[in-house]
Amino acid sequence: MHPVDVFLIAAYLATLVGISLRFYRRQRTTDAYFIAGRSVPGWAAGLSLLATTITSVTFIAYPGAAYAGDWSLLSPGIFFLLVILAVGPIVVPFLRHSVVMSVYEYFGRRFGRLVRMYAALTVALGSFVKMGFVFYLLALSAASCTGWSMGRLIAVLGAITVFYTLVGGFSAVIWTDVVQGFLLWAGMAVTLVILLFFSGARPTAMFHLLSASHKMSLGSMHFDLSQPTFWTLAIYGVFFYLQRYTADQSVVQRYLAARSDRGALRGMALGASLCLPVWTAFMFIGSLLWAIYRLTGQKLPAGVMHVDQVFPLYMVSHMPSWVSGAFLAALFGAAMSMVASDLNCVGLILVQDFHSQFYPRCTDAQKLRFGKLVIALCGLLAISVALGLTHTRGSALALYYAATAILAGGLAGLFLLAFLFRRASRAAALIGILSNLLFTTYAVLTLDGGKIVNLHGFNYPWSEYTIGACGNVLFLAAGLFGTVLFPSRSDSALRYTLWDWLAQRKQRPLLPFQPGDPS
Repeated sequence: MHPVDVFLIAAYLATLVGISLRFYRRQRTTDAYFIAGRSVPGWAAGLSLLATTITSVTFIAYPGAAYAGDWSLLSPGIFFLLVILAVGPIVVPFLRHSVVMSVYEYFGRRFGRLVRMYAALTVALGSFVKMGFVFYLLALSAASCTGWSMGRLIAVLGAITVFYTLVGGFSAVIWTDVVQGFLLWAGMAVTLVILLFFSGARPTAMFHLLSASHKMSLGSMHFDLSQPTFWTLAIYGVFFYLQRYTADQSVVQRYLAARSDRGALRGMALGASLCLPVWTAFMFIGSLLWAIYRLTGQKLPAGVMHVDQVFPLYMVSHMPSWVSGAFLAALFGAAMSMVASDLNCVGLILVQDFHSQFYPRCTDAQKLRFGKLVIALCGLLAISVALGLTHTRGSALALYYAATAILAGGLAGLFLLAFLFRRASRAAALIGILSNLLFTTYAVLTLDGGKIVNLHGFNYPWSEYTIGACGNVLFLAAGLFGTVLFPSRSDSALRYTLWDWLAQRKQRPLLPFQPGDPS
């Protein structure tokens, strides 16, 4: 690594710490610490949504996938915009006026404490496990580029992330995301200019080769759910982003942190509109690298063992020092941004959805102390998980994907059941939860011809990308069946559906949100 690269990375990390220190004295209440006192401008909330959606995996997996194949992975992002356009204008203001801090308060009002805790626990566990793996994968990529020790990378980056999240609260998370967003766009623009005009290959020759080789295709248009075709990935994208933008606390926090409903909607629209160009740019980078190596006769860097390493190693070995340093800073920032968001999210969930339920008489100051303690402990545990993974040979990663598929499924179906069906009851929700867990466990265990459990002719026949979608559809179907058998008889829960919300908006304009007001 050139000293300029090291300086840029150090300056970026110092900026993150400086932002957190600036907000330190404002973190006196749980409202300020977990949702920034509902004072964030809409544009900042939008850039934060962009940063938490564009993770470090995007930097690595998207160029690698485009280099090895085509642009199939872009299909979910196209349908992501359709999901946002369909649900955003209603769901965002609805949640802002229906919950105080946690989206799982809504499930509690509709279906009771048990369902609320189930939804909160699945997201908390998934977020916690994800943090350790993000640190691990980041260190794996960075170490292959720089030669730095994976253990030291995990320890240093983990400590800085935990520190600025703990000290600055959600305000620090938001504004570091804003810095990350600007760095991301600047880095992409510079990278594309260099690849197109300073790589030794003519742009017209690159475009001709890419077009002739169908390297920018969105994949097969055949409707075959057993393969990752365009339609398989589209279905995956619809349900993944529906769940993420209706029942994922890390996203909903950004709705709640905005100053107004209009600001929240504008922020969501801004963040969503920027995501697809970013994904497309990273795909384009991977395709350009493929064309450059074939047109110039250059050989891949010696350290390349997998296509996911092509882009990081090209940046370090071929780009000017200040560009590769900025790239690595952006890569670090993307991972740290996501981990910081998940840390604050897990802290909020354990405070609002668990601690407050068992200790309702605790003061706000006691809740705040507990939340900070949770963030510190979860951060240290995530670092420990990442350090432990450095001694594995890949089996742990497969286990992670299997476990998170079982844990995280069904929340989109749960939200639709609660939001659209007035007579849906707690029993119906529990039937949906049980059905989804059984199905998802079966699908994960028998996937790919029964790699874990072989049931021969009864193995799950489709691609792993369809498991979440099928689980959510089954959840909703089982919940509706449960609604017929056990309809809700509680009038208090019926106020929290789409139809009641629309009726309320016709009768009177929305009142400003007041903490503690359930309406």
